[in-house]
Amino acid sequence: MTIAEIAKKYGLTTDTLRYYERIGLIPAIKRNENGVRNYSEEDGNWVEFIKCMRSAGVQIEALVEYVALFQQGESTHSARKQILIAQRDHLIERIAEMQSFLERLNSKIENYDLLLVPAQKKLTQQPNKRIF
Repeated sequence: MTIAEIAKKYGLTTDTLRYYERIGLIPAIKRNENGVRNYSEEDGNWVEFIKCMRSAGVQIEALVEYVALFQQGESTHSARKQILIAQRDHLIERIAEMQSFLERLNSKIENYDLLLVPAQKKLTQQPNKRIF
């Protein structure tokens, strides 16, 4: 597949794909006789993996290290697993933080009519008070 086809398939830009390749997030893509990138199914799997990890908030540096270790072979199995574990733990922390934000927002919504609307009415009934 061409870079345009891969970009469309995974919802990325061609510039993003070139950047990912340049920094080592995607292993070097083979090129045809005209120098055009020719993505294989395995290359597509890398793109999908990187996109998934980035969507989860995994840091680019961690992914670059992971890909480099992967290319070194099975002897790096433990180190790669540790990277994934650390990133999972970071994601768990982010999810907990986001859950806290969601709970606060839900509380605000639930109390909106009970607290804010009456306070706003009170202020608008007072002369020379501006509400922004």
